[in-house]
Amino acid sequence: MQNRQEADESMLHGRQLLAQGDYEGSLRESQRTLSLHPDSAPADEAVFNMGLVYAHAGNPKKDYRKAMGFFRKLISEYPKSPLVEQAKAWVGVLQMTEKLSQTNEKLNQMLDQSKQVDIEIEERKRGKER
Repeated sequence: MQNRQEADESMLHGRQLLAQGDYEGSLRESQRTLSLHPDSAPADEAVFNMGLVYAHAGNPKKDYRKAMGFFRKLISEYPKSPLVEQAKAWVGVLQMTEKLSQTNEKLNQMLDQSKQVDIEIEERKRGKER
């Protein structure tokens, strides 16, 4: 029972730290919560919070793959959690973000190649004019 109370307090502190922008502190508290009470609530919330930490746009160490890993862990290890549907939504959003990022990268490469072709065409035109 004491572990549960400690875990709840740690989780509350982790949420507060996330709200304050202390991502590393929030991650530490979530990990502590998970170690204190790994098999049931608030462990599911701790895993969800870890996903949020890594997905947060304000986190300079954001890592969408790690975030997806935590959301997937929540879905598989805590299937009865009320956070499962939110975790599924996050996975979908992060997958779409990843796909858009890859598409953006490819488009930027194509744009760079197109610029290079334009430069070569201009150089050839100048060479013929001389």
